[in-house]
Amino acid sequence: MRLLIAEDNPSDRLILANLIKRLGHEVTLAVDGEEAVRLYEEQRPDILLLDVMMPNLNGIEAARQIRRIAGEDLVPIIFLTSLNEASDLAECLEAGGDDFLSKPYNPVVIKAKIHAFSRMRRLHTEIQRQREHLVQEQIAAKSIFDKIAHYGVLNSPNIRYLISPKAIFNGDVVLAARQPNGDLLVLLGDFTGHGLPAAIGALPLAEVFHGMVSKGFALEDVLREVNGKLKSILPIGVFCCATAVQLSFRNRSIEVWAGGLPEGVIFNERTGLLKQIASKHLPLGILGASQFRYEPNIYEMDPDDVIYLWSDGLIETQGRDGDMFGLDRLIEIFKEAEPEGSVFDRILKGVREFEVESEEQNDDHTLIEVRMQEAPTLSLEQPLSIKPRMVHRGLADWSFNCEFGTDSLRLFDPVPLLTHFLIQVPGLKPYTNTLNTILAELYSNALEHGILGLDSALKSNADGFATYYALRHDRLNELEAGSIRFDMNHAPNEKGGVLILEVRDTGPGFMGGHGASADGGITHYYGRGIRLIESLCRKMEFLEPGNCVRVEFEWNWL
Repeated sequence: MRLLIAEDNPSDRLILANLIKRLGHEVTLAVDGEEAVRLYEEQRPDILLLDVMMPNLNGIEAARQIRRIAGEDLVPIIFLTSLNEASDLAECLEAGGDDFLSKPYNPVVIKAKIHAFSRMRRLHTEIQRQREHLVQEQIAAKSIFDKIAHYGVLNSPNIRYLISPKAIFNGDVVLAARQPNGDLLVLLGDFTGHGLPAAIGALPLAEVFHGMVSKGFALEDVLREVNGKLKSILPIGVFCCATAVQLSFRNRSIEVWAGGLPEGVIFNERTGLLKQIASKHLPLGILGASQFRYEPNIYEMDPDDVIYLWSDGLIETQGRDGDMFGLDRLIEIFKEAEPEGSVFDRILKGVREFEVESEEQNDDHTLIEVRMQEAPTLSLEQPLSIKPRMVHRGLADWSFNCEFGTDSLRLFDPVPLLTHFLIQVPGLKPYTNTLNTILAELYSNALEHGILGLDSALKSNADGFATYYALRHDRLNELEAGSIRFDMNHAPNEKGGVLILEVRDTGPGFMGGHGASADGGITHYYGRGIRLIESLCRKMEFLEPGNCVRVEFEWNWL
């Protein structure tokens, strides 16, 4: 052991040094507090013995400086004193002292104290070593965890996010994935608790979310499956507060389900208009399948609208006076925002200026910003992995028919299933996004206009837009009769093949342009789906009396 003795009295300094040397330890001597601080920085001894009363810098001030220099290192400080007043001794302990040695010195007591602090240092060193080993293991595990839980399209140009964890692992999770038709699904989740136990739930959540979204399942189906999964595996008292958004860029609308997280906002950067997204559901993983409710809010979106979501850790950030940052301060940032300014950066700056720098972060902080973008920049992208032409094992010439009855229409979206079936044809997989879009638009028109009798003209303004989807929800729940039939036929050829799709509903039929204006142009958000199908297929026609549409999709080997 290496000990530093700071004592201004030469005789006391010599006596104590000789006693310690006889015990087999190395000794460094200082004559005052200033020299003690300098020698500590140079030599970093194991134990310090400081006289309380010294010239230039007394032992109490020297101890304070040494504690600041040592940081997290364990440095036992034993004060050498003849003081016996309780207030004086308390001041020594508050300055960072660990024990006292009274004058005159007792060799037996000195030996016992040095041995005790030696054991303490060894234990501290072992704990530090184990802690560093654990941190390295967690860092390695975190890199694997992030690849599983946070992959997807979070790097999209219209998404910006920050996750500032309280520890290496955290209970906040941000997920983003694209459906084959180009719709973007985003989920911000906050599991109860902190650290690794809270983060574990993100793995099954991410697995279900990414798997189902990539297959084209709607937000409702994804959340029902996630809720059931978390309910079955999480212990009682552990759940996931979440807000999930499905962005339809082609229809310029969003569908929002919020359960347990603080209110998010939709902020228009051009007008400054602010819409708050209220949470009206219980968190995921609490209710059983029969109790889970999906009652989303649907918003018509302007190209300048930006969605902001955050976890409760952000608004519960504590300030110098012990109060919280709060939702009111957050909303005020939006109200004071300049046109085209970065609200995201202003929020982070506001939180940083409000919190106490010297204190540890008391919760995970997560913030996400999602912008609306024009559909062509985000949808109908072709996958990079393309099956080569020489691989011919799989479906070739075939026909397939299926019909979905009333119960299926109310509870099931057949588009992901049919898309998965179609891409079993060798060569069609690169066209997954296009095929999903065609099927989704054909099914949507058959269901909403043919079976439910909804009028697209309702979507000509914001109020009508909300009314349209409210009616869709009500009529679908009340549906008592109706079916939709798919007839599919594929014929291969030298260049690729031709896929013929017929979608027939049991509605009364309709003829016309589905939202087209008198001159054949599209003047509103509705009607775009039909024009999109026409642009993707070589032929499209409505068959009498208008309750059947037939399209021909021609594809080539890529």
